[in-house]
Amino acid sequence: MADSFDADRVETVMFDSFGTLVDTTSASRVLEDLVEEPEAVARRWRSNALTYSLVADDLDRYETYFELHRLGLRDALLAEGLDLDDERLHELTMVYHDLDPVEGVAEGIRRLDEAGYRPSVCSNGNPEMLEALAESAGIADSVAELVSAHEIRRLKPARDLYEHAAARVGSPPGRVAHVTAHWVDVQGGMNAGMQGVHLQREEGGEWPSFGPGPTLTVDSFEELCDRLGA
Repeated sequence: MADSFDADRVETVMFDSFGTLVDTTSASRVLEDLVEEPEAVARRWRSNALTYSLVADDLDRYETYFELHRLGLRDALLAEGLDLDDERLHELTMVYHDLDPVEGVAEGIRRLDEAGYRPSVCSNGNPEMLEALAESAGIADSVAELVSAHEIRRLKPARDLYEHAAARVGSPPGRVAHVTAHWVDVQGGMNAGMQGVHLQREEGGEWPSFGPGPTLTVDSFEELCDRLGA
């Protein structure tokens, strides 16, 4: 895929959160005593929540990201024959406040901060989830802004969420590089006028035929920092 990334245009580097800064499969640890294949169920849990988030706007059914993940867990466990009460589901979903950071996150965000790129987060996560993520990922002292979809009650890939995030960080969309591990999110940022950077965390992942390709693909935070001279 051709690389059309223009580092000279970038004032602010904005990141997605779940799956980009923290590893959502690490949620499997709370499932180990409940199911035979905790990682597979954790992936289904996450997939359910993402699916709900993608249709919520069109159905005028906004819910917090935490609630979408609680519902996603409920359905993932029902598929395993487990019907847990709401209190227990809430307790298990709290693991999303303490997921394992992706390798290189803290150092990468620190380098970008020191280089003046004001690294920020634009996420579907509600504010409590983002504050916990910043602490668990070790980036609380380096991140400039935590922008939550809850502020405007619109979920990715709604264009107005990215535009809201750009306004919050004080840069026009064309001066923002949006970094994410999710193709829908890359295209969402690009649709709002940002440069879309795909953090390709898994080998062999093919870009979908639908829509534009990313402005830039990197496989680590170190590579991203090097490309920006940070």
